[in-house]
Amino acid sequence: MVLLDVLIELKARSLDRPFLYAYDGDLTIEPGMRVYVPFNKQELVGYVLKVEQTHLSIEEVEKKRGFVVEKIISVLDEAPILSNELVQLSEIVSSYYYAPHISVLQAMLPVSLRPTRGALSGPKIAYDTYVSIAKDDDSDLTPALTETYLFVKSNGPTLRKHAGNDYRVSKLLESGHFKLEYKEKRRYELPKVNRKSKPKLTTDQNKVIEEFFVATQSVALLEGVTGSGKTEVYLAIAEAYVKKGEGVIMLVPEIALTPMMVKMFLSRYGEEVAVLHSELTNAQRYDEYRRIASGKAQIVVGVRSAIFAPVKNLGLIILDEEHVESYKQSTDPYYHAREVALFRAQLSGAKVLLGSATPSLETRTRALKGVYKHLRLPKRINEQALPTTHIIDMQNPTNFAPESVIFSRQLLGKLKEVVNKGEQAILLINRRGYATYVNCRSCNHVFKCPNDQATLTYHEFDKMLKCHHCDHVEFFPTTCPNCQNKTLWKTGFGTQRVEEEVNKLVPNAKTLRLDSDSAKVRSKIAKTLKQFADQEANILIGTQMIAKGHDFPNVTLVGVVLADLGLNFPSYRSSETTFQLITQAVGRSGRSDKIGSAYIQTNMPNHYVINLAAKQDYETFYNYEMRIRNMHNYPPYSYLMKVSISSKDKTLTAKTAAILTSDLQVKLKDDAEVLGPLLPYIDYLGGYYFQNIIIKYKNYFKIKPELFKAFRPLIENTRVTINIDVDTLDI
Repeated sequence: MVLLDVLIELKARSLDRPFLYAYDGDLTIEPGMRVYVPFNKQELVGYVLKVEQTHLSIEEVEKKRGFVVEKIISVLDEAPILSNELVQLSEIVSSYYYAPHISVLQAMLPVSLRPTRGALSGPKIAYDTYVSIAKDDDSDLTPALTETYLFVKSNGPTLRKHAGNDYRVSKLLESGHFKLEYKEKRRYELPKVNRKSKPKLTTDQNKVIEEFFVATQSVALLEGVTGSGKTEVYLAIAEAYVKKGEGVIMLVPEIALTPMMVKMFLSRYGEEVAVLHSELTNAQRYDEYRRIASGKAQIVVGVRSAIFAPVKNLGLIILDEEHVESYKQSTDPYYHAREVALFRAQLSGAKVLLGSATPSLETRTRALKGVYKHLRLPKRINEQALPTTHIIDMQNPTNFAPESVIFSRQLLGKLKEVVNKGEQAILLINRRGYATYVNCRSCNHVFKCPNDQATLTYHEFDKMLKCHHCDHVEFFPTTCPNCQNKTLWKTGFGTQRVEEEVNKLVPNAKTLRLDSDSAKVRSKIAKTLKQFADQEANILIGTQMIAKGHDFPNVTLVGVVLADLGLNFPSYRSSETTFQLITQAVGRSGRSDKIGSAYIQTNMPNHYVINLAAKQDYETFYNYEMRIRNMHNYPPYSYLMKVSISSKDKTLTAKTAAILTSDLQVKLKDDAEVLGPLLPYIDYLGGYYFQNIIIKYKNYFKIKPELFKAFRPLIENTRVTINIDVDTLDI
């Protein structure tokens, strides 16, 4: 008999420990395999952490341990589902981010392999059925059977459905002339891309590649202006690792960037490339994951979760646009792909390359201190000029186009000019929907979400009011529920409204829109970007997913419709994220042999972020912003943790948050600053009330023991939920 330490599939923090089970069957069980177990009158899936042989009977074990030991129901795997390296990584991530270990394991794996009951009904391996020759003799066959027999013999193993009349095939199988073969079906087909020869690299590109390989640091920052050729550097460095037989993980921050990066890598490496992102179906993701684990794919291109890909002999991890917030998981486990990349590199001995035109302040600081190797590409390819930028003051009414409430005269005029010349434009509006809120003209009632009290956004396409914080939707009302007035105003604008306005004002233009609404349809992102790349449309309108990383040679105009929108967001990072977004967006213009321009519409024309982003002056912005961060002790001068307390009882939430804040202030008084309790931007959602506590600290591992002591009573409290976001980006 063996004793098993098993993690249960439930992600409650109070259950984040192994439970003891017994097994006395004939199968061999190893750590890393899944088992089906009884637990609290349920049947759940568990993950085996430890296996211990024992000569004792189950009764003797129970007597020795002092509790009932149940037997597992069944064994679900023939071998461990994770390598030793990835098991170690899961333990590090779980410990660092205060995340239940089982939640990390579930985040690492495709649906079909997760330690959950849902995995049991997930996609399995699919096979195609082939027929092939089993008996090399057709002398006793009828003419009809001979025809089918000779067809398969001349073509080799043939899909059964293509081998001819099914009756004949069945007869040939019965007679032993044919046999069946099963080959695994591949449910995801890589895009067809022609192989391309490598371009001649610039002097700057060759220099940074050489510096990367001789650097003693295991992490390097590649800081290059937009259009400087960072992707070609990634490809050249990756090639050196592939030639050595080592694996490469290439991460991009947005699904919208995946098709472009996949195409680039496929043009060099073909079938050696695998893809992992949420656009894939569960079956496709399962197939790609297994292809990687088997060693058939040496290079993985994907978004955040691809950092857990089971790459063999990992040698290199690349994060493009490393500054983007989407690398940080917004639900438990709150991991950041950049930090996980560093953990994984330490385990595997791999090197990490971080790339950006506008690096995060934390990464830039580490590079300047020499913790990371600092590589620079200061000029565009062929020394192409950066776009000419124009800041348009939308507070000045004379700047508005007479026929529009959205566009300035300058941007609208340039848009028409670009379309008439057969060139292309990108319009960035970092807000989806049609109108940002709806209110009653009579009593000024504003329509809000019943779940979280956030203002509802009007969407013209389906005439619905939608909450962008939860899944609440409702029909657009005919009257005000407060005063029954029928005059309702749609105020503000989003991507849908911008697209409608463009179609009205530039009727000879063809538009495409890309935001999280239009991208809900699977494959919509890749299709839209391909249409624009193929110049099937003049103008691409979208949110931040169109602002980064794309290379459209015919784009000569970028318009940022509401540049200061992000500056009003209550976050210490609002200046940084706004600067990065505008800089990246402007950088999409004039990337080929045509001169580019950018028009930045803003209500804050004198704000330092707007002016420095227009100039693409990252150096000045970095120095200015670092002074502000230092004054307020924000990262990179400190680390931040957000502790969120929630309950269905508003009073209990407030009381619990106050007690925990006081406890932490006493326990951490010499090593951290504890702020709170604070009401978050959305303090009521889905029937739960929320309050936050923010902790600023210098040494995470010094305060960690005291944090655990303070959190432990709340973890055991079933009426209150505690969520812990280490290195939070959201306060």
